[in-house]
Amino acid sequence: MEVKAGYIIDCRGLKNGSYDYRFKVGGELFELERNDDIRGGEFDVRVEMRKSGSFAELEVAVEGYASVECDRCLEECRLPVSSSAQLTVRFADGEPQYDGEVMQVSAAEPQIDLTHYIYETIVLALPYRRVHPDGECNPEMVARIAGVDAGDDPIADEE
Repeated sequence: MEVKAGYIIDCRGLKNGSYDYRFKVGGELFELERNDDIRGGEFDVRVEMRKSGSFAELEVAVEGYASVECDRCLEECRLPVSSSAQLTVRFADGEPQYDGEVMQVSAAEPQIDLTHYIYETIVLALPYRRVHPDGECNPEMVARIAGVDAGDDPIADEE
């Protein structure tokens, strides 16, 4: 899992204070997370971490685009993504846990694996309806849809 290493913040030896991290995220993240809805993408991820004792507050900002299938014409569609989210990390003994807002990691091996968190941030930032801007859909498919809506059967007409 060499990809995962790219999204890990190693907190061993870090003193209390603020730290900035930057990650480049591409299609490998969606392959790793086994997401068939997102075909690829390119993202810049910035993490601002404020460490204080046994806690860290992270502000995660994601900017870029995701390649998805257009809901209207089924062609590839690039959607811009701009999102930010906050994550609290607790360094403690016990099993690693994550509930969507708080992540608990081992105090003995304090490494924050942001792989799934970055993935979630991107997926949640995508619109529910994923379509090209007006006029950018495949015109042939739009014509077929218009024919079906009007009661015609464009597939039967081709035979």
